[in-house]
Amino acid sequence: MSAPTSAGASHLIGVAPAASFSSLVRVDISALSHPGYHRANNEDHYLVTRLGRTLQTLSTSLPAGDVPECTEEVNYVMVVADGMGGHAAGEVASRMAISALVSLALDVPDWIFKVDEAHAREIERRSRTRVQEIGAMLVDRGQHDPALRGMGTTLTAARSLGRDLLITHVGDSRVYLLRAGSLHHLTRDHTYAQLLVDTGQLAPGDVAGSRHRHVLTNALGGSTDDVVVDTDLLQLEDGDRVLLCSDGLTDLVDDAAITSILLEATGSSDACERLVQRALDGGGRDNVTVIVAAYRLPEGPASTQEARGDEAPKAKG
Repeated sequence: MSAPTSAGASHLIGVAPAASFSSLVRVDISALSHPGYHRANNEDHYLVTRLGRTLQTLSTSLPAGDVPECTEEVNYVMVVADGMGGHAAGEVASRMAISALVSLALDVPDWIFKVDEAHAREIERRSRTRVQEIGAMLVDRGQHDPALRGMGTTLTAARSLGRDLLITHVGDSRVYLLRAGSLHHLTRDHTYAQLLVDTGQLAPGDVAGSRHRHVLTNALGGSTDDVVVDTDLLQLEDGDRVLLCSDGLTDLVDDAAITSILLEATGSSDACERLVQRALDGGGRDNVTVIVAAYRLPEGPASTQEARGDEAPKAKG
């Protein structure tokens, strides 16, 4: 007599697990940073990394197809940090922020690689908590090293998990999304000029000429570890291009020019070179850093945002 098989398990026999959706996503990513023409050093830093969770079958007695020979979840993370402070303090702050972010992430025992209703809020909470911890680290380092006192940095990151894009943001570096020829500003500048816009004391079109446009109201480090971390979770579509950049680009290259360059570029590397060169041609007053990622998504299951009925991304500026 054969052993009894539960109804819940019998329908799984002989059904091979499907390949993970995230492993089928194709991303063309490139990054470039330049000190500009008026700065002695580059206080910008950036990071592009690929995260993975892999299962590889080395040996099994199961029939072929019962378990995958190899399967992998794949995420991509992009980070831009624009430091501030006297002497080399800004460069130290942006470098420390990114390296600390990686260290904190590596200490987490249960990485989340897929976003669903159960994990959407948790992954945002973890991102906010890590960045707040980094802010406290920078403040502490500045208090114990007079040469670094008051150092700070922006920190803007985008992590793609299959169709989902998680944005984590502090400061005035930016994330843009180019979709179907239209450029969307996905982050909100944490500047005094933007605060004046929010309170109706400054017209949005006057921000570029405002003397307050570089006065940060929120950053990592400085004199306080009380930092507000913005997070957002949105859905990617096939053909989307994501741009992360420091204000060395956006001060000198307007949205129309950014859109034109992204549309005309032959790939992400070409786009980065053109964007940086446009900022340099405009005077290169500041360090300029850009990351461009172009996404090719296969057809697949709905994302968490689709299930919730989220709308298309809206400009935050």
